[in-house]
Amino acid sequence: MTTQSVYVSITGLQLKARRHQPRFWWHAIRSMIQARKAPGNLSTDARLIDGVHHTRTAWTDEAAMRRYLVAGAHLQAMNAFGAIATGKTLGFATDTLPDWDEVHRLWQTEGRSVGRTATEARAGGIGKAIR
Repeated sequence: MTTQSVYVSITGLQLKARRHQPRFWWHAIRSMIQARKAPGNLSTDARLIDGVHHTRTAWTDEAAMRRYLVAGAHLQAMNAFGAIATGKTLGFATDTLPDWDEVHRLWQTEGRSVGRTATEARAGGIGKAIR
């Protein structure tokens, strides 16, 4: 994609139950619109792989991604996340945008868990936070 370093963010979220789909899509669509308009965003894409909702975004730098992360529709989505989904995220600087096969491999092998599983929620466990 580029010869200069970019910051790539990868997410993969799985809904806890089908009944959460309307709420998920409400937040997902608004967050994607926000990302595409966010200062520093270079690319925003999403795919459903094996029942997991994935995003791949590229940013001029990590600071631009973090400004998006904690504002507007995305902040609202993060606040709702624990009640409707679990997943993994990762972010890293790179010289090339990974293709979707690489995105999925990285997500599976290097992603950090976020949110609480249904079992943890029932037990009152605390999920891991985004670093």
